Amino acid sequence: MRNPQLNSNGELTHLLTVEGLPRAILNQILDTAESFVPLADREIKKVPLLRGKSVFNLFFENSTRTRTTFEIAAKRLSADVYNLNINASSASKGESLLDTINNLSAMQADLFVVRHASSGAPHLIAQHVAPHVHVINAGDGRHAHPTQGLLDMYTIRHYKKDFTKLTVAIVGDILHSRVARSDIHALTTLGVPEVRAIGPLTLLPSGLEQMGVRVFTDMAEGLKGVDVIIMLRLQNERMRGALLPSAQEYFKHYGLTQEKLALAKPDAIVMHPGPMNRGVEIDSPVADGKQAVILNQVTFGIAVRMAVMSIVAGA
Repeated sequence: MRNPQLNSNGELTHLLTVEGLPRAILNQILDTAESFVPLADREIKKVPLLRGKSVFNLFFENSTRTRTTFEIAAKRLSADVYNLNINASSASKGESLLDTINNLSAMQADLFVVRHASSGAPHLIAQHVAPHVHVINAGDGRHAHPTQGLLDMYTIRHYKKDFTKLTVAIVGDILHSRVARSDIHALTTLGVPEVRAIGPLTLLPSGLEQMGVRVFTDMAEGLKGVDVIIMLRLQNERMRGALLPSAQEYFKHYGLTQEKLALAKPDAIVMHPGPMNRGVEIDSPVADGKQAVILNQVTFGIAVRMAVMSIVAGA
């Protein structure tokens, strides 16, 4: 069965999930992003690749970094950008998702960037838009966050060069994290030989081993000798019932401190998709320390989202 994200020529026409995408497509996105990174240092930061195209940002969930970096990315590609205020839109009056999309398509939309609380919403939209309209998933439920996964891969490649020699640890609330799923699929596709998941049993989903992941409940054991540490926040808004005794207890066992960081390789990098909860999953001296590349992830995210938009809209 053909991947619904690819056209008949095998080119990327939607970005809905990293899962199932070939390594060549991931590398194409990372290589294209690399060509856009120097734009940030230019006086004029625009290129005309999407001139005349209309990009609609549809964020049915709150977001700061993702929505803003998508908007900046689209504007740097010279697109016309429209941010829909969902709380003031017809969706708040009961209009269905597909009716909203159909109305915006009638306004000559070329590309939808969609964040939605329901897993699968961007896939549903992609099935119903015209062939010339493209959809990018900016996060759907607990399912996927492909551009975050890709900007994480870009960051890792920037600092570590060769994926095939790395040990990467993902730490925290993996059960509720769409970023963790996207990162795991991307890391394994790009040839990382060892991906580790570290967290309490209540926050580790079943099936991680089948995805090629080594599971640890002891953070000290899991961090030994790793090259990359990706910290995740506790997704309290998605938790049902009490999965942890307290934030203080969580920080004691799974918060990244300088002492725990010392167990990793001396040149290990520390990443976080944000928003960070200091004193819960990460200590401030680590978040602000020389091994943290968290703000660089945000910067690279603009180039990666430029790459994705320019590729899908050009397919």
